[in-house]
Amino acid sequence: MGTTGMTRRGFGAVLGAAAGAALLDTGLTMRTAAARVRSGLPKDVIQLNSNENPYGPSPAAREAMTRSQEIASRYPDYQEDDMRGVLARLHGVNAEQVLLGCGSGDILRMADGAFLAPDRKVVVAEPTFEAVLLYNRVTKAEPIRVSLDASYRHDLPRMAEACDTTTGLVYVCNPNNPTGTIVTGEELAAFLGRIPKSVTVLLDEAYHHFVEHPGYRSGFDLLAAYPNLIVVRTFSKIYGLAGMRLGYAVATKDKIEALARHASFSNTNAAVLAAGLVSLADADLVPRMRRRMNDTRRWLTTQLAAEGRTFISSEANFVMIDTGRDVAPLIEAFRARRILVGRRFPSMPTWLRVSVGTPQEMAAFVTALCDIVPVPAAA
Repeated sequence: MGTTGMTRRGFGAVLGAAAGAALLDTGLTMRTAAARVRSGLPKDVIQLNSNENPYGPSPAAREAMTRSQEIASRYPDYQEDDMRGVLARLHGVNAEQVLLGCGSGDILRMADGAFLAPDRKVVVAEPTFEAVLLYNRVTKAEPIRVSLDASYRHDLPRMAEACDTTTGLVYVCNPNNPTGTIVTGEELAAFLGRIPKSVTVLLDEAYHHFVEHPGYRSGFDLLAAYPNLIVVRTFSKIYGLAGMRLGYAVATKDKIEALARHASFSNTNAAVLAAGLVSLADADLVPRMRRRMNDTRRWLTTQLAAEGRTFISSEANFVMIDTGRDVAPLIEAFRARRILVGRRFPSMPTWLRVSVGTPQEMAAFVTALCDIVPVPAAA
């Protein structure tokens, strides 16, 4: 590595100062609208379509990104080392077991390249986050889609049955996007114990930080027992850094090396690494944001239940609502009211996914929902 205009110690001091500000911060002082200043959308458009954090990064993360301009002319090699080290300590692994990506979607792309080919199979739930199958248009593995069970959860027993020695990859999104449902720790362990050891399991925990269900268990608890497991996380959701792009994978050294062969060169940047490090240093950030967003989700579902609407109980920062009709024209009707809602999922065409926004945004959504999809009058 070449030397930089700022020493690693100096950069650490910059991060340390910002981390200290994070620890002193007792409230979210940023305005929601400020997070959208450069979004390309008018400020009065309500964005409930991409499961983003409406409050944006913490004040300390914003300050760290600003300060990163001091090293903007240098490649972030040392900062990548720092991030891998912090994540390794967080998850109780060695730094060589951590791989960074330009968002967690970048990790999913690497996984397709590493473990799929035309003579292989990829097993996914239907519906789930589509990225693995989209990237598979290049790797050309045979896609095996397994419908969700009656509770809109991954049907892990049927997914296990779909696996054989030709299966290169199984993708499990837990909590699942778009349903917000989870598989429990016991179910996940049973699944891992049942499939061939040659099958790589890609466990996407993008929405991990929102889960409150007592039966949930992170894949990090299972890594030591199952070397075919890769756990993926992102800074896009709870940390509010979707626009900055940072994700990571943790697995065995062999799996990480296989992924890394498909990584883009220098796929992070100094600004997001600085923001990510101070976000991890803020011990109160995750519980504070989880409480704030989950409380809003509970308010929304309480309103839906009071109106007699059908929805799926969610452990993520979004909710699926059954409208009883195809959602394609409904999405456009919301757009006409300057409210963006989630895309249509072909296997659940009457279900509308709405992301959790601020309380004011969710109140506007409920008002629009009542107008666009009125609840039928009781007989």
